Amino acid sequence: MEKTGAITALAALAHETRLDVFRLLVQTGPEGMPAGRIGERLGLPSATLSFHLNHLRHAGLVTFRRESRSLIYMAEYPAMNDLLAYLTANCCQGDASGCGVGICDSTTLVTTTEGNPRQ
Repeated sequence: MEKTGAITALAALAHETRLDVFRLLVQTGPEGMPAGRIGERLGLPSATLSFHLNHLRHAGLVTFRRESRSLIYMAEYPAMNDLLAYLTANCCQGDASGCGVGICDSTTLVTTTEGNPRQ
């Protein structure tokens, strides 16, 4: 990731609502969540949600697919991992393994009994 990409991603996440939306989508896993359900979970009107989802999409942090009449939004895990890698590239004097910062593998998400994913 280049500096401009990191700045764009961080700027998109530097808003309370967008950060909430992104974190919800990360927790949801690779199957994603319909836009209407995101709005219900976060108490957002559809126009407000659409505005914030577009910001996240333009920053490359979320993507969507169409299922019939619904738009299903998903976190872009590779973009999130690239941002984390950019931010930690030189941590611990160049030995990032000592920092305990890993990457997120969306294929290993496990759902707990409360319905919240964990790794």
